[in-house]
Amino acid sequence: MTLFFRMTNVKILHLSLLFVLVHVCFAQADFAPYFFDNGPYSHNGNLALFSLSEDTAVGTQIYSLNGTDPEGQEVRYGLAFEPGSKEYFRVDPKSGNITLVEKLDREKQDSIEVLVSITDGRSKVVERVTIFVMDSNDERPEFQNMPAIVDVLETTESGSSIYNVHALDRDTGSGGSVTYYLQNSQSSLFAIDRHSGVLRIKPGETLDYEKSKTHFVTVIAKDGGGNFNGREQFMSSTATLTINVIDAQDTPPSFIGTPYFGYVYEISVPGSEIYTVVAKDGDVGNPNPISYSLNGGDDGVFSINKTTGCITLLTHPMYLKREIFNIKVKASEVGPDSSFMDYGETTVVIRVVDLNNNPPTFYGEKGPQNMFELTMYEHPPEGEILRGLKITVNDSDQGANAKFNLRLIGPGRMLRVVPQTVLNEAQVTILVEDSAAMDYEKHHFLTYKLLAVEIDTPERFSATADIVIHLLDTNDNAPKFSSDYYIARIPENSPGGSNVVSVTATDPDSGLWGEVKYSIYGSGADLFLIQPTSGIIYTQPWASLDAEVRSKYNFYVKAEDTEGKYSLAEVFVTVLDLNDHPPEFNENFLEKTMIIGAPVKIEAVDDDAEEPNNVIEYSIMKADPNNIFDIDSDTGEIMLKSYIKSMDIVQNITRQKDCTWSVVVQARDRGQPSFSTTAIVKIDITEATQLSGGPLASFLMQSRDKPLQILGMLAGVISLMVVVTVIISTAMFMRNKKSNRILPNRRVKRRPRRHGWTLKNPFKKPENPGEKFRVEEEEQEQEQEPEVTVENVNYNNNISNVVRQWPPPPPPCAPSLPPPPPCYIPGDRHWVVPTVSATVAAKPKRKKEMTRQDTVNKALVSELKMRLEQKRMQNQY
Repeated sequence: MTLFFRMTNVKILHLSLLFVLVHVCFAQADFAPYFFDNGPYSHNGNLALFSLSEDTAVGTQIYSLNGTDPEGQEVRYGLAFEPGSKEYFRVDPKSGNITLVEKLDREKQDSIEVLVSITDGRSKVVERVTIFVMDSNDERPEFQNMPAIVDVLETTESGSSIYNVHALDRDTGSGGSVTYYLQNSQSSLFAIDRHSGVLRIKPGETLDYEKSKTHFVTVIAKDGGGNFNGREQFMSSTATLTINVIDAQDTPPSFIGTPYFGYVYEISVPGSEIYTVVAKDGDVGNPNPISYSLNGGDDGVFSINKTTGCITLLTHPMYLKREIFNIKVKASEVGPDSSFMDYGETTVVIRVVDLNNNPPTFYGEKGPQNMFELTMYEHPPEGEILRGLKITVNDSDQGANAKFNLRLIGPGRMLRVVPQTVLNEAQVTILVEDSAAMDYEKHHFLTYKLLAVEIDTPERFSATADIVIHLLDTNDNAPKFSSDYYIARIPENSPGGSNVVSVTATDPDSGLWGEVKYSIYGSGADLFLIQPTSGIIYTQPWASLDAEVRSKYNFYVKAEDTEGKYSLAEVFVTVLDLNDHPPEFNENFLEKTMIIGAPVKIEAVDDDAEEPNNVIEYSIMKADPNNIFDIDSDTGEIMLKSYIKSMDIVQNITRQKDCTWSVVVQARDRGQPSFSTTAIVKIDITEATQLSGGPLASFLMQSRDKPLQILGMLAGVISLMVVVTVIISTAMFMRNKKSNRILPNRRVKRRPRRHGWTLKNPFKKPENPGEKFRVEEEEQEQEQEPEVTVENVNYNNNISNVVRQWPPPPPPCAPSLPPPPPCYIPGDRHWVVPTVSATVAAKPKRKKEMTRQDTVNKALVSELKMRLEQKRMQNQY
């Protein structure tokens, strides 16, 4: 209703002001500007009935003032607040855009009074408007009476109300409604009404002061949710309620420290305190005093102090008729009126025991003894009893005081004692457990401690005895070499009887069992001897070691003791090579032909076995007439110097007609000392010419000094041709096999055979020296063989024409090897470059006209001939 009146007053004020302004404008002939009134849900106009949510972000444009001037003058907008009020908005004078500049809070201020104005520079219109702040769910519920502390009697019945929780949410609508929950409600003894907030004890649950004196209950207050920043939001708060449980007299006394055990010793006297029991009221919040009494089982020989609970002995222990007493003790609560109330009972076990005043003692054959000795051989069988040790142990006490354990303490687990637990007295037996560890080479004697310790007595009396075992040696070890193998090196020029290597083997046994003798055997031991006692290996007096003949020897050396136990080791002997062979050429005078651009190679051999003694370096010592050569020091390849590119340069260097050089080449090894050998190489220099025979002739020319390379090339070509022929023949056979049917009306045609290859001997000396490098082509006619052509005239078949060549042409023959070059004749030598020429000329085939035969007999004859030819071809391949 109040809102309605406010809006009505604003309207009336607005109309009044408008009327006055209109009157003035008519009087002055100038009309005032005015706002557009677009209604309460519009975002432009005069802010009339405008509402804004409190969660609107600062800086948001919330509205646009909108008005006009009747004369069309430009208008400006203004916005003002009452003096002393907070300015929440700011307006742009030109555009009229209103921006939020302060955070809104509906809970603090739910409406804002604003003065908006519009002016055209002469007249100004001011309107008072109210902006309503709408609620958003931005407030948490606030507890009004928590946290709190509540005292509850432990006898309170289940389901009873113990507290009413109240929380308030200042939001409106669903955001202001509050519901209540308990945190960890499943494990709690309490429950809460969701709407009223009443906290109760759960049905079926009770409070118990003795179990828990205080409970902490966490209550959650949650609102009903609401819109905040454009999304649904639920808010909650928590608070803790502390519930103190008040104790009630409902629990009987309980004894502390049970079970109870007391002892009466043989030296106890009447009045001795045996044991003191302690009981407390179960209601610890308000406890009553306790009174103690005996309730049976004491046989009149014990008494108890009713205030302190101390049990005492009334007679001498010798008069006690039982060893164990189970005494019932009663603890009663004493009420305010000195009457006995609730009570509790327990049992006190009192045992009459002997006084432990005798420790265990070891005895030998002659009485108490603490040292026992034995002599025996090493490695006795496992499980054997050391019968030389006669030991008895005894404890004179009775019962538990006479019970003790036996332990054997010493090196390793070689021995074991039996028995391990003794009551009063026992014969002690020592057994062998680890025979291998009882080794004379490791221990000449063994020392053990035999220990007897009481088990169940407070005093833990004990006794010890020393056991010393002297071991005697046996031959239980074979000699052992210091290494499994020995590596030795000896120069090849060592004289006979030279030492090679010394081997060492040891036998840890004593006396004669520890003496070692050496011997060698094996396929490589023929040239060596060994000294039987020292283990020095040396060469036979007549042995001559040569690394070039054999550089590696290996054999076995044997170390054996006096009873035949032995071990082996392997000896590896390497004969060190010495530089005792000079390099050697196959001949001291060598002849080579050098083509310009290609090197010639010489080779020397050094018979030494190892590097660097057999590594050869080549050098040119002298060249006649001039040294125009370089040599590769590692490979021995001789080549012309880099500036010699043609025969013209060679002829300019020498005025001789024949380009022949004599070169002295030295081959030197890298050994110490170094040896060398020289050879004279006569080199005839010629120039290569492009042969008309093509690449094959060029290859033969270049490889004329390498007959094996030519043979390899020829063998490869022949093999390739054979493989191609086999593949073609197999394909033809499979094709004929698939179409192996009698086809009528076929004929046989004959064709001339192709020409074969003709090779001219390139090494034949030409009559005209000027035509040394000319290659001529020759053709030879060869005998023609008939070629079989089969024409299929059966138009029902899919095969139109079948042409077969029979027999197939043989593969081209490889050129024969060139003849060896002519022997050198001093004074009459002509240097000729051998050449190879070959041509393959194929003559065109002449096709004959094909005619049909109508008779079936001719077709059968043709088919029979074809099959016979196929069979012959299969037999050939």
